[in-house]
Amino acid sequence: MLSWAGSVAVFLGIMALWWIASHAGWISKVFLPTPEATWLSLRDGLDEGELLAYSWATLTRMFEGWLLASLIGIALGALIGISSTARAYLQPTLEFMRPLPASALLPLAISIFGLSPNMVLSVVAFGAMWPVLLATVHGFAAVEPRLQEVARCLQLSRSAFVWKVGLPNALPDILAGMRLSLTVSLIVSVVGEMIASQPGLGQSILLAARSFRASELFAGIVLLGLIGFASSALLAAVEKRFLKWQKP
Repeated sequence: MLSWAGSVAVFLGIMALWWIASHAGWISKVFLPTPEATWLSLRDGLDEGELLAYSWATLTRMFEGWLLASLIGIALGALIGISSTARAYLQPTLEFMRPLPASALLPLAISIFGLSPNMVLSVVAFGAMWPVLLATVHGFAAVEPRLQEVARCLQLSRSAFVWKVGLPNALPDILAGMRLSLTVSLIVSVVGEMIASQPGLGQSILLAARSFRASELFAGIVLLGLIGFASSALLAAVEKRFLKWQKP
């Protein structure tokens, strides 16, 4: 309760500072609208359905890219994580490719897929794959050696070892990577929409900024914050449920 109260107090303090700064004219309202104007733009956009359509497009792109990244990351991470030889050969390549910003690959993706939804989806999946992939590799590589000895004594096949021993051991790392990946997928989706002119909140925010419609711009930012908060909270609840066995 104290932590929630502290969070609410910080939020109210930020809102109060925003209200004072906008009404006192510290920053021009062309760039910083009042909270009331932002709320009106948000309400009108949702009532008219325009912001709902943009939000749905961004959410769809975000979750499709995240699911694709999670599937690829878990599969590749399991294959690499259970083999020390594969880790030794592939770790330098993974470390080289991991820091590459997904947005920097947009020109390459545009040349391959053109300005299409598949282009943005491929970039989102690439950017969101790395947290899941590296977390899965770490989780499988950290399996207790005695468990590996038990698996050999029981003559478990490689697939049985992955499913019955490796995956439960790596699950906390995988879920943590998936939470980080979800945030990355939202960021890359918005950037892709801005650059590739795909419908979504990214395009809406960019058009509002170019037209100096500050209240609409801030309304889009508020929606992005709500989407990020809600998706992270939902995944945290799922993670808590799946990891109940860790608690005595």
